[in-house]
Amino acid sequence: MQKSVQRLLALLGVVLAFSLIAASCGNDDSDGAAPEATEAATQAPEPTEAPEATVELVQDDGTLQNVMDRGHVLCGSRDDVPGFALLNENAEYEGFDIDMCRVVAAAVFGDADAVEIVPVTSAERFTALASGQFDVMNRNTTWTATRDGTEGANFLFTTYYDGQGLMVPASTGFTTLDDLAEANICVSTGTTTELNLTAVFAARGILFNPVTFEGFDTLVPAYEQGQCEAMTADSSVLGVFKFEIEGNNGPDQHIMAELISKEPLGTVVRDGDTQWAQVVNWATMATVQAWEFGLDSSNIGSYSGTDPNILNFLGRDGFDPGLGLPSDFAVNVVEQVGNYEEIFNRYPQLGVLDGSVNDLWSNGGLMYVPPYR
Repeated sequence: MQKSVQRLLALLGVVLAFSLIAASCGNDDSDGAAPEATEAATQAPEPTEAPEATVELVQDDGTLQNVMDRGHVLCGSRDDVPGFALLNENAEYEGFDIDMCRVVAAAVFGDADAVEIVPVTSAERFTALASGQFDVMNRNTTWTATRDGTEGANFLFTTYYDGQGLMVPASTGFTTLDDLAEANICVSTGTTTELNLTAVFAARGILFNPVTFEGFDTLVPAYEQGQCEAMTADSSVLGVFKFEIEGNNGPDQHIMAELISKEPLGTVVRDGDTQWAQVVNWATMATVQAWEFGLDSSNIGSYSGTDPNILNFLGRDGFDPGLGLPSDFAVNVVEQVGNYEEIFNRYPQLGVLDGSVNDLWSNGGLMYVPPYR
């Protein structure tokens, strides 16, 4: 039996071998091509030298070129927060965020006044940015993962480190979140502030009643009239309105010690335009770098030292990092708007800079920029 099986396997092997030989000599084409032609067609082609790869650097002429053609920067902001962005009694915009808008204009045009402020609500700001209603946004807007990922927004350098808090009339005696059980709390709608408030109070099992407003121009009067036992916002904004309420002979206010979130605020541009993002980012960071170098609006134009890093920063000796800006853009920014310290201290509503998280890294703060070289 075993020998029969072995013979059968051997016979099958012979048949398979002949089949393979026949297949190698045959041709599947229906036109009956000659074996010589088939052999030539199946031979590997002579290796040829691949063309040398070349990379063409294309200058993006999107937003920057549009801005230059228009002749001024469109900057999305607000008009209702003293110290940050306010339309004053002279119908002029002023504040920390407004100055950061002017910084971009000074860098691009050498003229800090070549900017138009476009006021926009919290609920509409990202739609307005994405649709091109403005080129850059400085509107005390918090950088979050969701906004970075889903809003078509590109968050740049953080210009103000903040955290969300709550403020109550001092007469209430409230000092903790638990004191606000069942309270009406005034909050801006369409903001991370509203989401944070809901999340933190839910996590702690504290029931409350949110009273929502589009902007602080309606929220603060409602709070002062007693429609809410508390109001919530970034602690810097609470400090602004504490300053305003008490300064107008209103009742003393108490800002609770506990912060319920981190709120990094900064400049925002649309996704997808790297060149414009670099222009805005380095223009903004120039205010911090000048501060670190000891340069301000009074002395940056007359610097006579030999520090090569400072000379690069000032655009001396032909140094140009290729950002699409004039080589002396930092001089225009600081001379016309100021360094970061000057801008911050221009608005006492923002609080004390020295020793805060917004101080220079060398002073224990978080203001740190990449080297300019």
